[in-house]
Amino acid sequence: MQVKAVNKFTGISAQKTRLVVDEVRGKQAEAALALLQYMPQSAAPEVAKTIKSALANANENFGLEASDMYIATIMVDDAPMRRWRRFGARGRFKPWIRRSSHITVVLEERTN
Repeated sequence: MQVKAVNKFTGISAQKTRLVVDEVRGKQAEAALALLQYMPQSAAPEVAKTIKSALANANENFGLEASDMYIATIMVDDAPMRRWRRFGARGRFKPWIRRSSHITVVLEERTN
């Protein structure tokens, strides 16, 4: 049984979020949450929130226990960028880009 959760328009770039996601891919869901709790990266709480949402979906919709779930797929995609400009010296302007990302988590039940 696959359970999915998506966190859209996260205010952290996909490149920074992928560093955190690579650490928890394939782990048991509860172990991943324990690991994310002590990570200093700013993307860790957003990834943890998405995993908690997937666990809540599994429990509410299918009655699955959190201890049986593991992270089958977790991916980070680029979201739309917010662009604006700041005026620089000598009549130029310097573009500012605020990147965001979408986090997708798919949990599966581990069969022993």
